[in-house]
Amino acid sequence: MVILLITIVTDATSWVNAYIPELIERLVKRGYKVKWLHDVNLIEQGDVVFFLGCGQIVPSNILEKNKHNLVVHESNLPQGKGWSPLTWQILEGKNDIPIVLFEAAEKVDSGVIYLKETMHFTGTELVEELRVIQANATFKLCLEFIDNYPDIIDKAVNQERESSYYRRRTPEDSRLDPDKTIREQLNLLRVVDNERYPAFFELNGKRYILKVFKKGN
Repeated sequence: MVILLITIVTDATSWVNAYIPELIERLVKRGYKVKWLHDVNLIEQGDVVFFLGCGQIVPSNILEKNKHNLVVHESNLPQGKGWSPLTWQILEGKNDIPIVLFEAAEKVDSGVIYLKETMHFTGTELVEELRVIQANATFKLCLEFIDNYPDIIDKAVNQERESSYYRRRTPEDSRLDPDKTIREQLNLLRVVDNERYPAFFELNGKRYILKVFKKGN
């Protein structure tokens, strides 16, 4: 077995950080050397880099340090490039959402695709439950790539269809409309983060914060 040097890069504030130790443990048990960084400029020479929950721009001289620079994205690329694709698709009312592992390229979200799966949701999950499903699907793709490397490289598929893009979300996107029903805005309540970007509405000149929790499964 070839001992790969694997680097995982996440933003320091990303939600995915809570789950990364599990991925590292599974890679180490397979016999690989693993580094975990929060700054793309600290990437060293190696074999594979996984950019997970990482919004940093990676210059070409950094990409050149490793044989493969891999990103996981929750859409049917090239449709749904850009920011927060899972959130946007939940807001669109989708319950079956593709997730792909592809090669990073200088043009954002444009590299060849190695693997694709579909995440299945019930339409009732709140953000923490969505994140668990997303993390598990992400790690499955990462491990499948490593377990089938280097043969998997020959299965790469180019992105040839027309692209679409999602914009970056802001806390303002957690705004509720007090004149709409809860049912109409349930998907928005599912994707808000109670601490970082909670749901809110404004009425009679006042702003009200609304935190949502689910009782039971």
